[in-house]
Amino acid sequence: MRTKQNGHPAEKLSVVYSVHVVEGGEQGFLDAYERIRKSVAAVPGHLIDRLGEPIDDSRQWVISSEWETPEHFFAWQQGEDHRALLEPLRVWVDQTQSLRFRIIQETVGAKP
Repeated sequence: MRTKQNGHPAEKLSVVYSVHVVEGGEQGFLDAYERIRKSVAAVPGHLIDRLGEPIDDSRQWVISSEWETPEHFFAWQQGEDHRALLEPLRVWVDQTQSLRFRIIQETVGAKP
């Protein structure tokens, strides 16, 4: 098992979804994401969600989340509510890619 610098096991899971929003679907996508993020925030083991907006006209958005352990994420993903919860988002997205990886090191920037 890999460890962080402090010697504790590296258990956190990071999940990154790259989604291509259909033309003209940005507001519908944002509305659907807003409903989903509130629900996911209450899931045991969920730590943080981030939504990244493209800085160009690619319509390629990024949703990233962190989980206490991979088991927390997979329990949620395989649960009965997961597919129904994400269904409204799928209307606004025509391509997705998912990456999942274990956090083995973190570097936090210096605070002024």
